[in-house]
Formats: sequence, structure tokens, C-alpha cells
Amino acid sequence: MSELHRFRAMGCEVVCAGGDPAAVFERWDTAFSRFRADSELTRVNASPAWTVRVTPLFARAVRAALDAAKETDGLVDPTLGAALESAGYDRDFALLGDDPVPPGAARPSRLGEVALRGELLQRPPGLALDLNGVVKALAVDEAVASLSSGGFVSAGGDVAVRGPVDVGLPGGGAVRVVRGGLATSGVVSRRWLRGGEEQHHLIDPRTGRPAESPWAQVTVCGATCLAADVAAKAAFLLGGDGPDWLAARALPGRFVTHDGSVVANAAWTVEPACI
Repeated sequence: MSELHRFRAMGCEVVCAGGDPAAVFERWDTAFSRFRADSELTRVNASPAWTVRVTPLFARAVRAALDAAKETDGLVDPTLGAALESAGYDRDFALLGDDPVPPGAARPSRLGEVALRGELLQRPPGLALDLNGVVKALAVDEAVASLSSGGFVSAGGDVAVRGPVDVGLPGGGAVRVVRGGLATSGVVSRRWLRGGEEQHHLIDPRTGRPAESPWAQVTVCGATCLAADVAAKAAFLLGGDGPDWLAARALPGRFVTHDGSVVANAAWTVEPACI
């Protein structure tokens, strides 16, 4: 294995082998951070115009987010920025603490109010986009493609590889990822209290509130990190239907409950290595 590179980006530790794609992550973070006054996302969300011209990179992320919403019947939704803020996630997670003030009002999906035509984004002023449902995975996929030889890129539960890599799993054990991506979505690390009530960052677009799920973490193998990440989020939000939803799409999935029990769907059991 080549030398490891470590740095922080997008609120998590990034670990790479086979190259140093820090510039890739900086590019995505600069454009899509909800907490940077100079990000394109901040500018777009603050614009009073109904139609905003965006950069090709921003259009690419919006298109991926809208595709993810279509593939998951709206479960992975880019219009939940206001819901995250209402739950209290209104600053960088490193600065986020518990607060006795209760959470704000529920902010359900506004997916039907967004359209993208080329680089023209249409949405009502005041609709707060949050593209983190796809942006980190897109950055990981781009970063692994930039490696000069075999290696991997790992960022906060999202992994993409070029060549076999053994990846540790939530709750113990490991899986060999041969190509493509592996993503884990869950609520173990990003939780906080508002008015004594636990909040987290995985919003159910149907309620506009942090989702209630039997799963603490869901891990999925996919052809890309983006595909794996979108599927892991959807399976988490689907709760008890998550394993069958993944199996119907021939996606290996591994689920960890809040008490630490592990449930694997048939695709994971039959194919223990992600290829």
C-alpha cells in the first residue's frame, strides 16, 4: 500500500492512498458548504431571484441530487436545508452543542418546486437547498478517479477504491471492496439535543423531521460511491423495509440496529466482497 494522506474536509477526516486529492475536496467544499459565506450554495440559497444561473459544478450536483430523488421516490431529497436548520443543524458540526430551546417547525419536502435546465436553476426564493446528500460521495468518486495508480479514498463513511481494499465495518468485521464504492449512512456520530429531544441530520422528507428508524447505521456496496451512498440513505429512511428495498435492486446491504445487532440482506450474504 502506498503512503497514506490524511486531511479534514467537509466536516470529516479524509484518508487516501495512491495520491493526494485534497484539492478535489477543497473545490467541492468551497462550492457546497452551508456554513461558508462565500460558497455558491450560500449565494444560491440567498438569491431573491426565481431563476439563478449556476456553475457547471453546481449544476452537476443538483442534477445528481434530482436523479437520486427520482431513484429513491423522493427519499433522498435536496430541498431539506430549512429542515436541518429547524432541527438545530445551523452551524458547522464541530461548533454544534446541545440547546434547551426546542427544535423549530417541521419543514417537509419541496422537491416539486425545483427544476434544472442546463445551468439555470429554478426554485422559489427562500427554498434552502442542501446538497450534502450527494456532494461528499461525488467528491470521493472524483478523488479516486484522480489517483495516479491503485488506491482508495475514504471520507466519513464513504469509500471508493481502485483495486482491492479491506474496509472495516460498523459493529465489527470487514469487507473487501474490489472496485466501486462502499457507503455507510447513519446517526451514530451526528446527533445533538434540542429541548432535551435528540436530533440528527437524516431528515425524513415526508415529515420534515429527523427520521425514526430501527437502524443506527446502514452500509451498502455500489458501482460508485454515489450509488452506494444514495442507496444507504434511502434504506435507512425506509426503516424495516430497507433490506428488501436494497435486495430488490441487487444491492448488498448491511444494517446495524441501535443495540448493535447486525442484519444483512440476501445480496450481502451471497456476495461477501463488494465488486
